[in-house]
Formats: sequence, C-alpha cells, structure tokens
Amino acid sequence: MKISKKTSIGENLFYTFVWAAIFLVPILNSQLMSELHINFNNVVISWGKIAPYFVVFLLNNWLLAPQLLLRNKRVWYIAAILVMLAAIFGGIQAWNYRYWQTIEVLQYKASFSDLEWYWNVVLGVLMVGTNSMIKLYYRALETEQRMLVMHRHNMQAQMDYLKYQINPHFFMNTLNNIHAMIDFDSQTAKRCVIELSKMMRYVLYDTDSDRTTLDKEIQFVGNYIELMRIRYVDDVDIRFEHPSATVARGVVVPPLLLIVFVENAFKHGVSYDAPSFIHIDISLAGGELRYRVVNSRHKRQEKRGGVGLENVRKRLSLLFGKRHTLAIDTSREDVYEINLSIPVKNHG
Repeated sequence: MKISKKTSIGENLFYTFVWAAIFLVPILNSQLMSELHINFNNVVISWGKIAPYFVVFLLNNWLLAPQLLLRNKRVWYIAAILVMLAAIFGGIQAWNYRYWQTIEVLQYKASFSDLEWYWNVVLGVLMVGTNSMIKLYYRALETEQRMLVMHRHNMQAQMDYLKYQINPHFFMNTLNNIHAMIDFDSQTAKRCVIELSKMMRYVLYDTDSDRTTLDKEIQFVGNYIELMRIRYVDDVDIRFEHPSATVARGVVVPPLLLIVFVENAFKHGVSYDAPSFIHIDISLAGGELRYRVVNSRHKRQEKRGGVGLENVRKRLSLLFGKRHTLAIDTSREDVYEINLSIPVKNHG
C-alpha cells in the first residue's frame, strides 16, 4: 500500500539521520578539541563503543519490535529485550575485563561503554523504549492514514450507491409515463423517448465523477421538465428560473443532486382535478447554490418520502456534513416548499 511505503520511508529516514549524527560525534568532537589532525584511531575506538547500541537498535527495530511488539506479544517482547541487553552488555563487560583494560588509550576515552554494565543496560532500555515509541507512533500514523483512506472510499461507495439508487427510481417513473402515452399519442411518446435519451446520455457519460458543472445539471432538470410538459400540456403551471449557461458552466456541483426534488414535486404536487403548479428557482450567491422548489399540495396527496428524498438527505450529509441546509416547509395547507443551500466552488 502506498501509505505504508511512505510511512516506512519517513521512519527509516529519521533513523538514518539520527544514527549518522551519532557516528559523526567523535569526528566533530576532535575538531572541537582543536586537534590539528583527526585521530582516526580514537574515532574508530569511539565507533566501536557506539556499535553495541547500534546492534541493539538493529535487532529491536528490524526483528523484535516487528515480530513481537507490533503483534501485541508484549510479555515476550519485554523478556526478549532484557535477554538481548543482558547478553550484549554482559558480554562486552566480560570482554573489557579480559582484554581492554590492558589498552592504555581506553583508560582516558569517555564513552557509554566505559560505564558499568548495568548502566549500559539502563541506557539500552531507554534507547529501545524510544525506538519502540517511535515505531508505535509511525504505526498509529499509518493506521490513521489508512482509516482516512478507507473512510473516503466508504463515503464514495455510499454516495455512488445512493446516486445510482436514485437513477432506477427516476427512470422507472419516466418509463411508466411513456408507456401510458404509447397507445393514445404515439408521436408524443416518441418525443418523450428523445428527451429521455438525452437524460440517459448524461447519466451514463457525465456522472461517473463525483462532480459536474451546474449547467449540465440544469440541462438535465430541464430535459425532465420538458418530459413533464409533454405529459401535462397546459394543466400545470411550470416555471424554471436558473442562471445562464455561461455562469452555470463555471460552477462545480455533485451530479444528480437536484433532480430528486423536481421529481418529487411532479409526483406529489400535480392533481388531475385541481389547479397545480411547480416553481423551481436556482440561484448563486456568496459561494452558495440556493435551490428552491415550490409546488401545490392537494388533500389527497400521498405522504411525502420514498427512496429518492431519503437518499438525497443521506447524500447531502455525506457530501457536506453541516455545511448545507435543507428546509422543508409544510406550514401551508396548499403549498409544499423545499429550500436547499449548498457550498459550491468555481470550475478549474
């Protein structure tokens, strides 16, 4: 996974810089002591005394921590660390006792290994603890990044599911309308098929992405309204106000977000035996898209709800969280009104 590789590279670079600095200390120390020439013999001896800690680090970083600590075998990990430190520094202490005390230069060169073996073990524990904390930090960072990626993927999957669940619901209703016209008005049915084909082309080719431009959404809504005009002729007062194509072309919006409210307005707001109206208004102001759908209500109108409106609520929540407002006004007996406000950004 790319996240794991990036996190691992960052961790390894950190260790590389730290140990490079540690191994440079003896050389820099010679220069700080104003020595005319660097005594490489002393440098090598100092590196030899640093080497046990480097070995401890390598064993912990590449073997013990991955195999035990990161697999939650904490007791085995602590036991292995103590055995490793006791073996390495106990062995060094025994070696020093037998051989190094006879080398005069070592009597005057301070280094970690000149301490008693138990102090070396304490320092080793501190170093291993620091190394383990760093590994746990990078593991937590990697887990957090992976969870964020999974969360984004899950959100996208949910939005795709909600978006494409709307489509069959919408097209099923439209096809039913066309089917009802075929027997008594075949020419009108043909016009409906043409309008529907335009809409299907948009759904198939322009909504694969998580965003589209407002002019395409407006055209999609307009095509649906034309279908409804053919069906209802002059029986319904239909008004559709929206920004010009030039302005709308520069605004990015989620695809198939607006159509649900229009579909519900036609489904629930039209009566065959009473005057009906549907007024739709889209406007832009202050970085927001404001969407208003007002339609007539009738006493026998079936209760609002269904797949489409519920899905669009969920989708709005996933897309915008608390950065959107959706207000449904049913205070008037003869009017049903929806006001939606979502943040938008310019195309580019």
